[in-house]
Amino acid sequence: MHTETAGSNVAEIEFAIENFQVEDADLPEFKDMQFENINELKLDHPGANDEEYRERRDHIAGLARKFRETGVITDVDYSPREQRVWRYVAEELEELHQRYASPFYLRAKKELGIRTDTIPQLSEMNRRLRELTGFRLAPIEGLVETRGFLSWLSYRVMLCTQYIRHHSQPAYTPEPDIVHESIGHIPMFTNPAFADYSQFVGLGARIANDKQLEELGRLYWFTVEFGLVEHEGDIKAYGAGLLSSFGELEHAFSDRVERRPFDLEQVINHEYTYSDMQPVLYVIPSYAELKEVTRKYIESF
Repeated sequence: MHTETAGSNVAEIEFAIENFQVEDADLPEFKDMQFENINELKLDHPGANDEEYRERRDHIAGLARKFRETGVITDVDYSPREQRVWRYVAEELEELHQRYASPFYLRAKKELGIRTDTIPQLSEMNRRLRELTGFRLAPIEGLVETRGFLSWLSYRVMLCTQYIRHHSQPAYTPEPDIVHESIGHIPMFTNPAFADYSQFVGLGARIANDKQLEELGRLYWFTVEFGLVEHEGDIKAYGAGLLSSFGELEHAFSDRVERRPFDLEQVINHEYTYSDMQPVLYVIPSYAELKEVTRKYIESF
């Protein structure tokens, strides 16, 4: 999840919780969002001292800044090196997905045309998502503060980066990149119940007090990022943090993880550490059940 501070830049427009048809006219403007300085990579970032990588990342971030002015997604002309990074990660993940990923997720990847040999473009995935569930993708150039990031989900908008991780460590990234967004997050938005659930989280973020916002962050973490789901007597992965990382995905199904039945009260009070492998994960019975439990929770705010 994109996390920083706790203010909000999303306009407070009245929006019914059962309104799943968001029109262009309903959307606030993107141009007032706050971001980290794109050049201030943390020291643990593999590309922090690579001037060529920083320049390239800033160029791709510039395309996102252009989107915030025009509302039109610009395709990225990814370099051969960037394509090699994608192929390495996507091919390594493909075998693990066949073993561990939710069957719905596997179908969704095919529907969206996400392949192992080339980096997908947000513009094409955005077009397909809008046809299927009314969700939109919006390119961004950096990390967004928590309330702002989650609040955009209330408009059925997922904020996505377009740059790719550094080539020196293709299995690792300390920040969301096009691998995490495309392989991890985007396919699940083709599921109507999951898309509605995400919108509920966004609506909650817009009206939550600070304590409730922390709870929503934990709910997001243990579902959207690290969620597991029951499927025909088995357990499968649907969380983006699992599906975009071979280490996390293998760990999730090892004997080092306690897999608990999803319980909302437990989840929203369960603190976690970003930098560690998760020792506890939660298993939802279905996306529809997750949607209904969350609806009641948000209505209590």
